[in-house]
Amino acid sequence: MSKRTPELFVQDMLEAIEKIERYTSSIEDLEDFMREDMVVDAVLRNLEIIGEAAKNIPEDLRSKYGEIPWKRVVGLRNVVIHGYFAVDLEVVWVIVKRQLPELKEVLLKMMEELERSENK
Repeated sequence: MSKRTPELFVQDMLEAIEKIERYTSSIEDLEDFMREDMVVDAVLRNLEIIGEAAKNIPEDLRSKYGEIPWKRVVGLRNVVIHGYFAVDLEVVWVIVKRQLPELKEVLLKMMEELERSENK
């Protein structure tokens, strides 16, 4: 089995963010989000994927993109997986609406730079 490249892990993160955006696009506020069990479950699963992929980004690449809070991204994955009943949906909602768009922007830039360096 071949080793996955950083580009694939970044792509995993971007795909998970895009799924979360789709799942929550018609949800207006925290109360609506909390009422939608399937959406909450799907969002939490994709946050796990984001954290798992982030964990696999090499340290040198993490350092280059220091504006991403790598430890917090991975830490959220750990909370979702190991402390499911302790997950604060209000915090998740803030992450979805405020922090994921910022993360997506940096990841898109990162992917573009990785692809450019790969094509040299």
